[in-house]
Amino acid sequence: MQILVEELEPPMVIQWEHRMTDDEYFRFCADNPDLRIECTPEGDILIRPPVGGESSFQNNELSAELRDWARQDGRGRAFDSSVEYLLPSGAAYSPDASWILRSRLDQLSKDEKRKFLRICPDFVVELKSPSDRLSKLKDKMCEWIENGAQLGWLLDPDHRTVYVYRRGRELE
Repeated sequence: MQILVEELEPPMVIQWEHRMTDDEYFRFCADNPDLRIECTPEGDILIRPPVGGESSFQNNELSAELRDWARQDGRGRAFDSSVEYLLPSGAAYSPDASWILRSRLDQLSKDEKRKFLRICPDFVVELKSPSDRLSKLKDKMCEWIENGAQLGWLLDPDHRTVYVYRRGRELE
């Protein structure tokens, strides 16, 4: 296992002898609350830079819109960018916004809901910030779909482009 600080070129790498357990990973993230931490399927820890004001505003608006829709729809719950999902592949990712059917969420115990969620959301949104690489975000969107997401949107505000990912369908 290694830690990669993505903003650096080439990324800074710190080698670990073993992959963290879910509890060790949760504790590592809790012990470093100022860092944006994710984990690849291979167990590599990714530390991403914080976003700027414009991206934060866009993400806040996006989360609010999804929350409002989820309340009106009533079938599921919306989550903001602070949630982290433990995916079947072994990855642990935090999308910018996400939504899960209530019937699927209800299958998790209260204790399971208090830690990183061991479930893939039904809908995910990734919002490209200036520090993100589009190719990496596209790969991440494919991972979301491969791990069970039914629908995903990759938003690139600088190019006014939306990439739509659907399970079993071609990229739009």
